[in-house]
Amino acid sequence: MISCKNISKKYKKVQALNDISFEVKPGEIFGLIGPDGAGKTSLFRILTTLILADEGFASVDGLDVVKDYKLIRERVGYMPGRFSLYQDLSVEENLNFFATVFNTTVEENYELVKDIYQQIEPFKTRKAGKLSGGMKQKLALSCALIHKPTVLFLDEPTTGVDPVSRKEFWGMLKNLQQQGITILVSTPYMDEASLCDRIALIQKGRFLTIDSPQKVADSFQKTLLSVSAENMSKLLTDLRAISEVESCFAFGDSHHITLKDPTSTHKQENWGPQKKNINDIDLTINNLKMMLEAKNHINVVIKKIKPGIEDCFMELSKNNL
Repeated sequence: MISCKNISKKYKKVQALNDISFEVKPGEIFGLIGPDGAGKTSLFRILTTLILADEGFASVDGLDVVKDYKLIRERVGYMPGRFSLYQDLSVEENLNFFATVFNTTVEENYELVKDIYQQIEPFKTRKAGKLSGGMKQKLALSCALIHKPTVLFLDEPTTGVDPVSRKEFWGMLKNLQQQGITILVSTPYMDEASLCDRIALIQKGRFLTIDSPQKVADSFQKTLLSVSAENMSKLLTDLRAISEVESCFAFGDSHHITLKDPTSTHKQENWGPQKKNINDIDLTINNLKMMLEAKNHINVVIKKIKPGIEDCFMELSKNNL
């Protein structure tokens, strides 16, 4: 459905995309996961025919993004990261306008957007600029779908939206997938990665890995420890100063660390009840706890945890600097 081969894009001295290759299968939700400035939007603009790549080849729905750009624009829906609808037009006027642009009507494709649009229909006379973040999101998605696209591009659609609206939005995407629409979505939120069929972790214009969310998490081959104490700021500084600590990153109410000690590295599938590994890890945890308590840390809690997508991203980023 979507194919990229060796795509590169440069803005003056900034290499936005560097030799990107991947494919998205029909009916798949494929996620581009990475921070701001990673190259997600540049890739979306190339695939939606808004800009040209410097190198490489890309196709959408079997059509060349350069030669067949007019046909591609008829077949794709694009929801950019920044709200780009007409703020002075009402909800209803925006939807009718975009339907007219694609030579269709709201009535003709209403069934496709019905579940989404019904949530904002009570406010159909309200100007788009006066809507809340969640409502703007639903209106933008309705406008992107009104011409019944085969491929939907969503560039950071949940950025700045409250958690409840984010959950609702992903529920909508699952429903659209069941209707046969292929979805390419980008997000800086690592927790949304698990909602995709496959993901690509992207950093500085390069793909770090491509696989299912579970397989990406399973690829983390080091023991991961969670460390917390009363003074988390001082704890972060002190952990990074310990020579045995290989990496240390702040994760909410704890810090996630890996160790240089070879006993701390083993494949995740070996996390089972192997006495030697458990004893080694327990010894490492006890030694680390004593070192931190010697630095006057109080209520130190250290435990082994399973890595998530964000842990994998941080590890791969560190290895690809």
